Amino acid sequence: METQNPEPKPPEVSEVSPAPEPPEDAVVLATEREQLIGERDQIAAEKADLADRLLRARAEFDNFRRRVERDRCEYIQFAALDVVRDLLPVLDDFERALQVKTTDESYAKGVEMIYVRFADILKRLGLESIETAGQKFDPNLHEAIGRVESPDAEDQTILGQAQKGYKFKGKLLRPAWVQVAVKP
Repeated sequence: METQNPEPKPPEVSEVSPAPEPPEDAVVLATEREQLIGERDQIAAEKADLADRLLRARAEFDNFRRRVERDRCEYIQFAALDVVRDLLPVLDDFERALQVKTTDESYAKGVEMIYVRFADILKRLGLESIETAGQKFDPNLHEAIGRVESPDAEDQTILGQAQKGYKFKGKLLRPAWVQVAVKP
């Protein structure tokens, strides 16, 4: 009998065994870890949002504080505006009284002293008179109550003043009433 050589058998391939399943505790830990990472990211986003809102609130508060301070300064600066406006007719009356000729020199001197003192107090508060003599008509400062044809004067030049105009701390308080020259 002949012995046959058996065909060589292919080498046995060892089967790769699947990785061992992690214990249940490891799966639970991984899931908890993922949840904690998610919570951490959410908390970080909330923190960033709160920090942004805090910065905005601080900026809004600073702007509000500056605005209130500016308004308060303006209020204080112009608090006397209404009082000075109410006193202007008295100042006008004093000026008219000074134009009247009187035989009593001491009386005229007393009225003039009161006028000077009163005008000085108003000036210290911020009252400034608007000059009109020989000036060009400015509708921002003057109110034209009449137009006079004049070949001698330049067009739109103020010829006369019916009532004095005033500024209070640079702001127009009362426009001057003037007569304006126009070319014939």
